[in-house]
Amino acid sequence: MSYAGYFVYQGKMNYFLALLTVFLSAGAGITVTYWIGKAGGYKLIERYGKYIHLGPERYKKTTAWFERSGSKLLVFAYFIPGVRHFTGYVSGISRMPFRKFIIPAYTGAFLWGICFITLGKVLGPEWKTFHEAASKYLALFLIVLAVLLASYLVYRFYKKQIKDFFIGLLKRLNTRLKTIRATEIFLIFLTLVLIGMVSLMLGMAQDYLYSEFTKFNQIAEYMVHSVVYMGWMEGFLVFQQPFALGSIIVLTIIRIWIKGRNRVLEYLLLSVSIFGAILFRASIMEVFSFLRKFGFAEKFHSSNFPDINAIIMIVIYGTCLFLLVRHSDKIFLTIVVPLFGLVILMILAIVNIALTNVIPSDFVGGYVYGGVWIFFNFLLFELFRLVLEKH
Repeated sequence: MSYAGYFVYQGKMNYFLALLTVFLSAGAGITVTYWIGKAGGYKLIERYGKYIHLGPERYKKTTAWFERSGSKLLVFAYFIPGVRHFTGYVSGISRMPFRKFIIPAYTGAFLWGICFITLGKVLGPEWKTFHEAASKYLALFLIVLAVLLASYLVYRFYKKQIKDFFIGLLKRLNTRLKTIRATEIFLIFLTLVLIGMVSLMLGMAQDYLYSEFTKFNQIAEYMVHSVVYMGWMEGFLVFQQPFALGSIIVLTIIRIWIKGRNRVLEYLLLSVSIFGAILFRASIMEVFSFLRKFGFAEKFHSSNFPDINAIIMIVIYGTCLFLLVRHSDKIFLTIVVPLFGLVILMILAIVNIALTNVIPSDFVGGYVYGGVWIFFNFLLFELFRLVLEKH
């Protein structure tokens, strides 16, 4: 479908006729398989189902499940290779009414066609690059998909046993957690996030050392310039101006003073995180330079990895928002404020890629390396806080 969209980009195919062709052909295919399943499917189950552990009783359970949620799944089944070919047959064999089947089935066909044809049309000359990059992760995607589908099927057929197991597990965990303080749970959470960020940082370092960001940069730049970036986003650049960054720092300083809890420690966290970020980035650059001298790495694609501006932005916003909601009693704020910060940082990344000469991998690298730095400091200072409370 995306290759057909590439032909649309070249002017060799008409966009609307291509969509109509996909809609009619996919709709015809799933309709035919539906009537085949409805006409003779159940007879096969009665005769041969017992040999594949799908006897009448289990078939009734499957039918009941499909009647409850099958029509919803029909919309997304087209996007799953190997699954879309059987959804019509399963719908027919489950005796789903045709009027209930036709709308989600044809809706899925239309969405499937418009998504992939439009993707090929938008990507245009970058279609081949995108396809090669996507195929790199195809095996991993199929493995994850197979695990998810297998897990879902196991859950459907062994729901009671699984529920009983998890209820017992939750009871044991609840008993255990009663002896663990909230601070210790928070420390565990910070540790897990830090481990994940460090793993991502090391993976990006390897890609940088072996110059494997080329395809990522090509696709990111093309998508931002062609699809994502819109003129109104330019206004968000105000959030990376010195005035905006200074304002949130001042607001955080005032908030810490008003709270009056561990002022020295929290001021120290704010100072170390912001000023130490520059030293952290400099040390990373020294490591890369050292590796280049000893021939460990290939020719670098950029000398600005990780981007210093991206590091400063995520460190300032991340640290300040953390300190602003650290002792908040309102759960709503502890969720909404970090999400707002993530949205701002994401838009700033898009705008910088669109309007400046920054390389996408450098900017993303700045976010990742800056994230490692701030979460390291969060964990370190929470440990200090715990020690002070004990003494």
